[in-house]
Amino acid sequence: MKRCPECGRDYNDDSLSFCLDDGSDLLFGPSLLNEPATAIILGPTASNEPVTTPISAATDRRRPFNNRSIVVGTLAIILLGALFAGGYFYYGRASTKQIGSIAVMPFVNDSGNPDVDYLSDGLTETLIGSLSKLGDLSVKARSVVFAYKGRETSPKQIGDELGVQAVLLGRLIQRGDNIKLNLELVNVKTQDVIWADQYDRRSSDLVTLQNEIARDVSNKLKLKLSGTDQQKLTKVYTNDPEAYRLYLQARFYLNKRVGKEYEKAEGYLREAIDRDPNFALAYTGLAEFIGQRDRPKAKEYITRALAIDSELSDAHALLGFQYSLDRDWSMAERELKRALEIEPENWRALQWDAARQLMTGHYEQCLNTFDKAIAIEPTMADLRNNRGACLIAGGRIDDGIASIKDGMQVDPAYAWSFSHISFVYRMKGDRIASVEARARSSELLDRPDLAKRLRDAFASGGWTAYLRELLAQQKENYASSTRRASILAELGQKEEALKTLEEAAAGGDWWLFSIKYDPAFDALRGEPRFQAILKQFDPPK
Repeated sequence: MKRCPECGRDYNDDSLSFCLDDGSDLLFGPSLLNEPATAIILGPTASNEPVTTPISAATDRRRPFNNRSIVVGTLAIILLGALFAGGYFYYGRASTKQIGSIAVMPFVNDSGNPDVDYLSDGLTETLIGSLSKLGDLSVKARSVVFAYKGRETSPKQIGDELGVQAVLLGRLIQRGDNIKLNLELVNVKTQDVIWADQYDRRSSDLVTLQNEIARDVSNKLKLKLSGTDQQKLTKVYTNDPEAYRLYLQARFYLNKRVGKEYEKAEGYLREAIDRDPNFALAYTGLAEFIGQRDRPKAKEYITRALAIDSELSDAHALLGFQYSLDRDWSMAERELKRALEIEPENWRALQWDAARQLMTGHYEQCLNTFDKAIAIEPTMADLRNNRGACLIAGGRIDDGIASIKDGMQVDPAYAWSFSHISFVYRMKGDRIASVEARARSSELLDRPDLAKRLRDAFASGGWTAYLRELLAQQKENYASSTRRASILAELGQKEEALKTLEEAAAGGDWWLFSIKYDPAFDALRGEPRFQAILKQFDPPK
């Protein structure tokens, strides 16, 4: 360690002799003024070697320069200045370069309590959402990074696999009302820590904590934010920390997608709204949860969300999907276009826009839109599942099956992939495969009893017995009216099939478009009532 006696600047490089700021001789030793140090004297001696002379803090630390020392000192300063400038050019500039891509890895719950997973996952998801709104930054999607949850993977491996420049790692501990979050931003190429910090907050600071993290991370990534970007980054959707915590807990269960765990989301969303009736995100989440089960109610929640915040991309996307179910194609296109204007990489908006294109028979455009969504969210099984529907509707049945199976590889626990492929196997006449896929779907929905009933019916009574059991189960549980009509048509109950199709059309059933290609309806195609329903899917003029 060396220190300048004039300006007090410390240097770790012992090869330096002069201060880069004022040219003073540097002193060896500790930087405290009341401790002894040594100065390097470059003046000539009898042996023509530099002399190291101890001095004390009370001694004048400067020696007069002779001509030689002045020349040598000047040259040294020039040389060191050039080296410093060159080093900055090659290294300093690199360290200040803006990072253009990042993976925010799932924060590790170090609390020793799995019930806190919703908080570590929720803060991760919120940060991904905030950073994704910034145009100059590529942020890996939630489903991509959460595939690494629970795995010990180095930042370099993550960088190589995901093609990002930096990863953000976090560890969270909650003890009572206290939250401790340790963050580390790592350059994946050099393995250097760009930035690390610790946040010690109370639960009541949860809302401000997530904004503070987003702001700090964007600063360390050296992003040049516009005023609009800064507003997006620090946008607050509720000032009630408990409402926000309840929303994070709801999102944790919404991400389960299906099953009993998924059903828990509704209660948390309603509690969040009770605490803050102006919490737009909670209304959007509730509309997402309800989906098609109560479409008027879902529309009501979407409308309330947009009345509070008209810039919610997900709310516009949800509304566009609901208009598609109404076959109001112009309004659907308008809302989905608006959703993508607000958030161009909103994969859910792209999915529902693709669904609109599928329903109206624009199959190539539909495939392109699905592929865009899959590029953003490659691990979402339902994207590949619905892409399969597009291929099947366009007459490419085997390619459609392959797409559905791709989704099964991505997420083997996604029940609707098995339900869909069961229907496609039924179209092709592969009855054994159809029964088994449908039974597997029931098992994934936490209904092993229904799976057993399906297998037993087929084993004891054959295909007709299986169809009757499947029809009975669909009446017991919420299921597509179009799928019920398909079974009725295959069983020869034409009038019941037509009435059920009319119910499906009135209710806006998602699968209604499948009447275009489902061979079970071939016997009904000459019926005026069937043709009237089919005409609703004519492309808009």
